[in-house]
This record gives sequence, C-alpha cells and structure tokens, in this order.
Amino acid sequence: MGKNRNTERNKVKETIALSSHATPGTQKNSIALGNSDLLTIEDRSDEDLEQDRWSTWWQSFLRGSQLPENKKRGRLRAVDLFCGAGGFALGASLAARGFGKRAWFERIVDADGEALEVHNRSLEVGKTVNAGVSSLVDYQIRQRNGEWSFAYPPEIVADEFEIQEGIDLLIGGPPCQGHSNLNNHTRRNDPRNDLLLCTVAIAIALRAKCVVIENVSSIRASHGDIVGIARELFQGAGYLVNEEIVRADRIGWPQTRERYFMTAIRKDAAVHELPAVPERAPRDVMWAIGDLRYEEMGIDPFDTAPIPTEVNRRRINWLFDNNEFNLANSERPSCHRDGTTYTAVYGRMYPNRAAPTITTGIGTPGQGRFIHPMRRRLITPHEAARIQGFPDGYGFSRPNESAKRKDLAKWIGDAVPSALGYEMVRRALLSLGL
Repeated sequence: MGKNRNTERNKVKETIALSSHATPGTQKNSIALGNSDLLTIEDRSDEDLEQDRWSTWWQSFLRGSQLPENKKRGRLRAVDLFCGAGGFALGASLAARGFGKRAWFERIVDADGEALEVHNRSLEVGKTVNAGVSSLVDYQIRQRNGEWSFAYPPEIVADEFEIQEGIDLLIGGPPCQGHSNLNNHTRRNDPRNDLLLCTVAIAIALRAKCVVIENVSSIRASHGDIVGIARELFQGAGYLVNEEIVRADRIGWPQTRERYFMTAIRKDAAVHELPAVPERAPRDVMWAIGDLRYEEMGIDPFDTAPIPTEVNRRRINWLFDNNEFNLANSERPSCHRDGTTYTAVYGRMYPNRAAPTITTGIGTPGQGRFIHPMRRRLITPHEAARIQGFPDGYGFSRPNESAKRKDLAKWIGDAVPSALGYEMVRRALLSLGL
C-alpha cells in the first residue's frame, strides 16, 4: 500500500499560476526565470509534509525547477537600492510573475560591486550602479509646526541613475548599520545622514507607484524617530503608508527571521486597500535542506562547510554525543557561561523547527545556531542559501570560478529571504490593481 501510494505521489503534478522575466535572447543563469504564467512542478516533498500548493511550489523552486519563459509578458519597471545579491529582488520578480509581468530592474544599486554581479547574473537588469545610495539624490528636509517635509522636491543628481519617472516598484533594504549614526549626539539631529531617508527621497524623485522598504525591527526605536520622519515624508508627497513587523516562519517559511516593512503606495495609483500579510504554519529546516547530500558536494566553498577549530569541533561532538541542541555552560567560553543571553550561540539547529535567523556569521558556531541538525558540522553556504530562499542554480559564482567563502556569507546572510520579498511585494502590486 505504502509503495503504491509513493508511486502515485511521485506522479503528482502541480500547476501554479505565477508568471515573470528573462531577457529575450539571453541565458543569464541556470534557474532560467522565464515569462510564462504557468509553472509545472513535480511534487518531491517528504511523506509527512503537508501537500499544499504554496509549500510544494517553493520547495520545488528551491531545488532548481525551471520557470518557463513567455517573452510576450509586459515589463514591471523596478529599482532595487542596497540590492546586495538580489534576494529581495528575486522575491519581487516572483511576485511580478503572479500578475503576468516581467520584473525589469532598470537600476540596481550597491556599494559591493561583486554583489551587483551576482544580482545581474541572476535577474533581469538594465544597469548596475556601483555607488553609495546617498550620492544619487539631492534633498533637504525641514520640520515646521512639528511636521517633517522636504524643503524642495528631491532630485536625482547622478547621471547613471537618470531614468524615466513613474516606475512601478522601488524596493530597498538600507543597512541597519546606517541607523547607528543616530546614536551619536552630534549627528542625531541631522536625519539626512540616515539611509532610510535617502531611500524615501529617491522613491519620491522617481515618482514610484509603490515602494517596499525592509529593515531590522528595532529601527522603530531608533533615535530621532527616523521611521516617523520617513512616514511623514511619504504622506506629504501623496503616498498611503503601511507598516508591518513580519516573521518569516509565520508566512510558512523555515526561518524565524523578523523584519520591519514599510509599504508606500502613491494615492493616484492605488486601486485597492493593502491586503493583510498571509499566515501559514512554519516549515522546518529539513524541508529546505533535507535533500542535500554533503558527501556528494565536492570541494567548492558553496557546497562545503567551513573547517572548525579544534575546540569548536569538540563542542560540536559534545552536542551530538549528548543528543543536545544547546551547549552546556561547561563547554562554552567563559564569557558565554552563567547569565549569558546568547543561548543559541554554539547551538545546533532543531530538525523539526524553523531555522534561526541566517546572518553573515554562518561560518562559525560562535555567532549563532549554525550547526547542522543532523550532521557534525556547520551548515554550508548552499544550505544557508536555501534557507534564505535562493534556488539551486542562482548565480553566486562566475562560470568556472568559485566564490569566496566570506563573500558568500555576506551575500547570503545580508539578503532578504525571497519568500518574504514575494509576499510583501505581491500585496503591494495587488493594491495597484494589477
């Protein structure tokens, strides 16, 4: 009976309505993000996995299922600021597919030139801009009668960033480090220093129809009420503003990452109210990485775990020898013992739970719960990429050239999980009435 059921299950096909992009006549990467409104995928889920369409689609996507092309789909004009390797943009591209559109990133901007290359290899991009976002726009803000506004309309000042106004979508994840400027008393009263406000100024200068900005949830408590200023600037320019704190596991994703999102919709472009963020039961980490076979991965840094120090190897062995997921105080460094609040540090992932937040520190157990649930090692960049929503075949490496481990950690750890980007952009596009 079980064998017959498995045979039948392996024949199951799901047809999911999602549509998107790829430059005509080019093949930029092996995931082939195409333009068809139908994606046929094979159900390869584990026996005990709930077989809903969302879970099945995403799991198959992570494992490299091809998205078919349809070059007749219209473009969704987009800009990606602080783009990194393109996790947020990948989610936005998948959201555009759902509305029969190809996400065309007219400009992507980041100070990391190699991250721009990854993004450009993987998605449909017009032009890369290797610069700081603050150098692209001229603006000044003022406060009158307790309200913030622009002293004059923001203006794009960089030639390489001159594009036609009225773009459909602007996304951006200003680095959270930028908000630390506000902790300095001498700079606290100069909100222009904050990269969030640069993002708002650029969005308004480009008259973006919708804007989705991501940041750490603690930004709401930043000195100077930067979030409040950004909200007032958008509202003063004729935008409807919505703010959410969203956890990836609560939308069904296998990671507990929590992020703040500000969504701004230009009033004259808004057709519907912004829908609620969907809620789903979380998947566990093995849903994302359980099919990967470390022994077959070779020597590429993307597919191999970093070699731990001897003392960290001993800690990893202690966890498995004692069937534990949290390291005992006796095995921790003295600074991480009694009274520590970093209980997840040197920890092992739980196989039946969502993964913790993936960060740039995935290469060492001393920076988080990054030990594999089932194997005596740290997770690989490949496994971390899966947990962040990057599919197999994403363009992290140049042809015939391996990416460096430290670069992989940065690109993957700093990314917005593509599933989060998908859900947040999708609801913004629904508001536009696409």
